[in-house]
This record gives sequence, structure tokens and C-alpha cells, in this order.
Amino acid sequence: MTKISPARKAAFQILMAVERGQSHSDDLLRGKAVNALSAPDRNLATALVLGVLRWQIQLDHECQALLTRPNAKLDPEIRIALRMGAFQLLHMDRIPARAAIDESVELAQQAGHRFASGMVNAVLRKMARYKQTLDSLSPPEEARNPEEGGVFNPRVMPTATTEALASEGFFSEDLEAHAACEAHPIWMVERWISFYGLDVARDLCRHGQSQPVLTLRLAGPAAEAELDAAGIGLEPGELLTAARTVVSGNPTASLLEGKLSDQLRLQDEGSQLVAELAGYSGESGINPVQKQRKILDACAAPGGKTLILAERNPQARIVACESSAARLEQLRKRLACLGERVECRQADATALKEESVFDLALDDVPCSGTGTLGRNPEIRHRLRPEDLTRQAERQRALLAAALRAVRPGGRVVYSTCSMEPEENEQVVAAVLAANPNARLVSLEERIGQLLDGNILTSTGAERLRGSLTGEGFLRLLPGTFHTDGFFICMIERTS
Repeated sequence: MTKISPARKAAFQILMAVERGQSHSDDLLRGKAVNALSAPDRNLATALVLGVLRWQIQLDHECQALLTRPNAKLDPEIRIALRMGAFQLLHMDRIPARAAIDESVELAQQAGHRFASGMVNAVLRKMARYKQTLDSLSPPEEARNPEEGGVFNPRVMPTATTEALASEGFFSEDLEAHAACEAHPIWMVERWISFYGLDVARDLCRHGQSQPVLTLRLAGPAAEAELDAAGIGLEPGELLTAARTVVSGNPTASLLEGKLSDQLRLQDEGSQLVAELAGYSGESGINPVQKQRKILDACAAPGGKTLILAERNPQARIVACESSAARLEQLRKRLACLGERVECRQADATALKEESVFDLALDDVPCSGTGTLGRNPEIRHRLRPEDLTRQAERQRALLAAALRAVRPGGRVVYSTCSMEPEENEQVVAAVLAANPNARLVSLEERIGQLLDGNILTSTGAERLRGSLTGEGFLRLLPGTFHTDGFFICMIERTS
């Protein structure tokens, strides 16, 4: 009997839970079972889970082509075993083929599929031979990617579809083949081409297949020196003076031990930018001073943006809303450092009783999350086109409630981590049409204020100005920026 490594066993269990819709991979990868693994096993389990989820559509496509009956319906355990084996063979150069195959076969057997395990063995051995043949062709160095332990480029199998893609370029006439090659649902690729054009759609797909950069926010002067002493290499952020990109080492352990938790936070730079655009209370050319007296964070969990709002508005009273009891408890713990300055309230922000009370509202609403596919790869498997309509209905209600909550002259910053117009421009247009006492405010002026306040870098400000739409919205496109994807706009209540 082949012994299954703890990492592969944990990855298999997590992928099965995700497949059954029982939980999300990010929650499970932070769970007790994974934390109990050794550091190397924890890293391998994480790479397997995220890699399989990122490449699942391509992996299924390639495995299906090698089945004796390509249209055969496979049990979930067999699908997961095949995906794990195929991912290791095709995308992880440092994993021996024998280990990938034998342990995938054993996973199928231990899941109660002894007969089907022979099929897993046959498919993966055939795939390994194809991979060996492909490797012997000595692909150019640029075809390889160091992420996920040495990810090979998506054109890994000598099938008719991948050969066509290799000869015709990224977008072939066979869009279905392209979508399989880049491991994105065809409906998602089609709409991105329609909205953004071929080049941007290509960048969105490629960004969704890459490991996101690890970005920190420095909230104290001692943090950078301590990180340097710990051997953690940093580079300046792409946009913000307080952001740093990790280029070597792993600060996560230090954060978990609480050594630097009051000095820095792990937070995507785009997420930081949303809060900076909302919370800046200074004027051009001077240091920030208190302006907003009462601030609403309508959808506050997990609290990273709330902390920035408090940092930029040290005298403000902040109401941070969260509808989930579990997430509210986590929010309270994270914001405990703010003391009585913040009220963490379990509330659906659409049902707030306050009207004309707040000077500022941040409305970072729940969304499809298509701007975060690199970080949350399983979204592409759960999301359906019809979900966007449902999301947009709630987003309109949240934005309308935030506008009611601010006083005349107060402003609402509306943001999503979605690339879909139904959740962005169309939500804003619908709410403005129903609220004649509100107007759009271009973010161009705020970008200038953040530059003058030394919050934005000069290069960052220039790049953000280039990403403003004609209406003054800001769109961060993954692949264009090294951030998650975001849509951000500002609305002022006029009366």
C-alpha cells in the first residue's frame, strides 16, 4: 500500500469539501488541520489546493481527453484524485511523477473506489508520458513560471485544441478551447472580451492564474526595520507610500506570533487604496487633519479598511456594520485596539435607522469577487451569470441606504472587487437615477489630495489618473496593476 503524505491527504479533504460546497478554501487552509502540518507540508497542501482550483477547468479538459469514454460521469473523489495528479504532473516540476501518480491512485482507493483507481492510474501514466515527450522538446525558459513550485505554461498537452492555441495565439477562434486552456469559464471570458477587449481579457485571465503578490501596510515606523532584521525583503508598493511588497521571506509567522501585529498588516494594495480614497481628511499641501466627525463603514468585516479610516480620522466616531455574527466577532477582536472610537454593530446596512447622520460612508459591498480570482480561485466554479443580477439588487439597496445615512454634503465611496459592469457602473447609474439629491464626484481631485498628502506615490498617482473613466470612476484591472481588481466611485449627497 502506498503511503499518502499528510499534505496530499489534507489537500484532498479540502478539495472535497469545496467540491461539495461545504466551505471555502481560504477558511479551510487557515483551519486547525492545516496549521497542525509541518511547514513544508503546509506549503505543499496550500499549493495543491490553490493550484488545482486555479487550473481545474484545464485539468478536467485534459483528463477527459485521455479517458476511454470521454463523456463518462466520474464520482467526486475520482475527479479530485485525477485533478491532483494532473496538476502535479503538468504544473509542478519538482514533484516526481511516480509520487504524483501513486498517491493519487491510493487516494482513490482509500475513498472506496478500488475499481476506478485503475482508471486513475492509466490516465495519469498516459499524461506523464505526454509530459515527458513535451519536456524533451526543451521549451523556452519564458514558457515556465516559478509560481506553484514551477508552473508550466498552459499549453501542456499535445491535443488538437492546445496545438491550435499555440499556433494561433492566446485567443483562438475556438473560444471554448481557449477558455479551457486558460482555465476560466467560457461565459466569463466572453463577457470580458465584450466589455474590455482582447488584450485586457487576456490579462485578466492570466492574472487569475497567478499567485497574488504579498503586500503589507506599514502602520508604524519600527516595522520595516524589524522585518529587515528578520530577513524579510521588501520593495516599495506600486501606489501607496505605506505599502510594501514582500519579495523574500515570510512575514506571516511573525504576524501569527503577534510580534509585529500592531505595526503592520497583510492587505492587498488595492484594498488599502479604497480606504485611503474614502478616509483622507486633509487638504492639498498640508498634513491630514480631522474632518469627518462620524463615519459609517457599511460592510466592515474583516476590518482592514476600517483601521485605515480610523488612522486617517483619529478623532472620528466610526460605526462598523456586519450582518454575520461570526464575522462580527472577528471584527470586534481586530478593532479592539480602537477602543470606544468604533462601534461594531451587527446590522444589515440596508436597514439602518440613521438618516442624514454621517459625514462619510464607505460602502465596500459584497460582490461576485471576479477581481480576486488569483486569490480566490474557486469563485469561477461557483459563480453563474444569473448570480450577478442577484448581487446587483442587494448592492443597489446598500448604496441607497448609505446615501440616506449621510448628511447633505456628505459623501459615499462605493466599491467592489468585481470586474462586472452589472455590479459597478450599472448599480451606480440605477441609484443615481432614483436619487436626484445625489451627484457623482470624480476621484481625480482626491487622487491629487492623496499625492499632496504623501499618501500616494507620484508614479502611483499618474497611473491612477490614467485609469479614471470619463465619469470619474476608478477601475483597477488585475494584470494592469499588481493588485486585486477593484471598482471605486464617490457620490455626494446634495440635499
